Amino acid sequence: MFSRLAKTLLITSAIAPIGLVYAWVAYREGSGGVALLLLLACAALVQGCLVVFRRAPQVLERFPFQPQSVEAADRENVAFLLLYLSPLFTSQFGQLNLSLLIPTICIFTLLTATGYNYHFNPLLGLIGWHFYKVTSAEGVTYVIITKKQLRNTNQIGQVGQLTEYILIDLGEDNAG
Repeated sequence: MFSRLAKTLLITSAIAPIGLVYAWVAYREGSGGVALLLLLACAALVQGCLVVFRRAPQVLERFPFQPQSVEAADRENVAFLLLYLSPLFTSQFGQLNLSLLIPTICIFTLLTATGYNYHFNPLLGLIGWHFYKVTSAEGVTYVIITKKQLRNTNQIGQVGQLTEYILIDLGEDNAG
């Protein structure tokens, strides 16, 4: 159950930056109520992820993990920059092309949710969370979420399995 909640929040919160851009467009067009609603929804999604990260040490089983390799995964966000900025390509908030935007967001969400793809909200990066691709001794690639800036493979000790291929660093200096 916790794993499903974590995956759902990670996927839906990845769309939060789109909401922030829409909030800006709405605000500039005089729709302050819509802008505020969008800002609150984005904040709730990010806060939901932070709650999951804080609860993980109490809920998840801890196990030692010694990755064989570490690679930054934060830069994966650049691939979705166009999706995040798409609301800016409209002339007015009232003329947003929802017939194009909604299917695009649905496809993004479906592909991320049903595959072994992952995508994280860059707003989580702004508040100190980092995402790394790590390879286990068995050759399995995972994504690890941590507050640490990993420079070598021995910086990870105890982890929990947040979803099938996403681990979270449960080290004592990783309190969220």
